[in-house]
Amino acid sequence: MRRWFNGLQKWNMSLRGLLVLAWVLAAGGPVAAADAIVTDVRAGLQGHATRLVFEVTKNVNYKIFTLSNPYRVVIDLPEVGWRLPPQPLPTNTGLLKKLRYGLFQPGTSRIVIDVAAAPKIEKQFLLAPSGNGPYRLVVDLGRVSDANYQQAAKAKEAVQPAEPAPSVAKAAFVPMPPRPRKQEKPVIVIDAGHGGVDPGTIGVSGTYEKHITLAMARELKKQLENTGRFKVVLTRTRDIFVRLRARVAKGRDAGAALFISIHADAIKNRKTRGLSVYTLSEKASDKEAAALADKENKADLIAGINLSGETPEVTNILIDLMQRESMNQSARFATGLVKRLKGHTRVLRNTHRFAGFAVLKAPDVPSVLVELGFLSNRNDEKALRSDSYRKKLASGMVQAIKGYFSNIEEAYSK
Repeated sequence: MRRWFNGLQKWNMSLRGLLVLAWVLAAGGPVAAADAIVTDVRAGLQGHATRLVFEVTKNVNYKIFTLSNPYRVVIDLPEVGWRLPPQPLPTNTGLLKKLRYGLFQPGTSRIVIDVAAAPKIEKQFLLAPSGNGPYRLVVDLGRVSDANYQQAAKAKEAVQPAEPAPSVAKAAFVPMPPRPRKQEKPVIVIDAGHGGVDPGTIGVSGTYEKHITLAMARELKKQLENTGRFKVVLTRTRDIFVRLRARVAKGRDAGAALFISIHADAIKNRKTRGLSVYTLSEKASDKEAAALADKENKADLIAGINLSGETPEVTNILIDLMQRESMNQSARFATGLVKRLKGHTRVLRNTHRFAGFAVLKAPDVPSVLVELGFLSNRNDEKALRSDSYRKKLASGMVQAIKGYFSNIEEAYSK
């Protein structure tokens, strides 16, 4: 075991020397217990404005700001609990298109409001309780022209200039952090897709993708650790948002020998069902794969992050020598995974597919993305909600992982 793993470590170390790339980690902090609880969300028209009311059990500090491309209104709160009525959240009311909420980072809960046009925050205030009632956070949204929105944004920047940005050389091209010291066991990093303010796909019966992926990641971790052969790291262990690049960086920091991102799909044709496995490619295998990658790569935008100042950390160096070899290893694992899972569940035709998923772009870590099924299909959704079904899927994945590393061991023993 040690001989082949040492060889695998040498392979990773030699590849790492070929590329210099910046990795920016999401800031974190101690997790605070939720103190206040949001108990209701309402939306309606107040004259020409769209009024949103959030009922909360305690007085809370809050911050409200707007984003463009696309237009969104973001409300940041301290880490709160959510105990909303069973009816759906308000949609398509005045300027409001839809909203979502969740844990953005430790200590911060976030509400993201998608709006139909350039917004202006007309009013914002917190009403004290009447008797034993809740506090009410009230936000009135008005509509402005695109030109007026941009003019107001520039004026705000002039009054409150941002801190000087680091130079491009420092921001985009710093040495890669060293890989962790040699491990006795190969490290498997399991990435539960979405989380927190980003729910992912919502199934036909209201199932959130983020809950399915976390449950599956935990089950796979449990079964892998029970073999005694692997060390397993999760990119998230609870319902919290994690940026795409932070997921990739967590894999590298852990010294991953394999990165598995778990998702569940949705499509307009509700008859479509079955599992599929994706590996990285600049060119998508089909239109559906391209559309899926585009949707998944928008996770940061969905969570209310301003991407306007981002520099592309993976530009023309995506397909260099290091990544080509990682992509070859990814394809080998994907082939074995598909063979195993065909005996455990229904799979899509052309099960192994290719697309440009951002979460698969670690240059020196073999990576795959597994779409467990379609939450838009009632049969798949019902299966994925089942503990026994997820255990069966995890069992097949464990067998594929063991087979992949056994093949590597055999290759290094020759």
